[in-house]
Amino acid sequence: MTAEQLALIAGMVLSLALGYIPGLSKWYAPLGTEQKAGIMALLLVIAAVAIFALSCGAIIAVGITCDKQGVIELVTLLILALMANQGTYKLAVKPFEAK
Repeated sequence: MTAEQLALIAGMVLSLALGYIPGLSKWYAPLGTEQKAGIMALLLVIAAVAIFALSCGAIIAVGITCDKQGVIELVTLLILALMANQGTYKLAVKPFEAK
């Protein structure tokens, strides 16, 4: 599995988890738009940094290096996770949210 695939999966899973897991969705749904965006951004940054750290620590082998190029890849991972997260939200969560 590549780092890009992990980032995409993490973004999708976070969106689905906060939309459908009963305890999480009950806590997340009533929050304001800014709060939701901030929480999701923080979770996506944590996911991207975790992939980077696990790769640098040789715990997972996804091809990220621990140098300047690796940091650039970290930003790319964050953007991919955000894209997957928002796409999943628009297609699989938002249409089914309670009004």
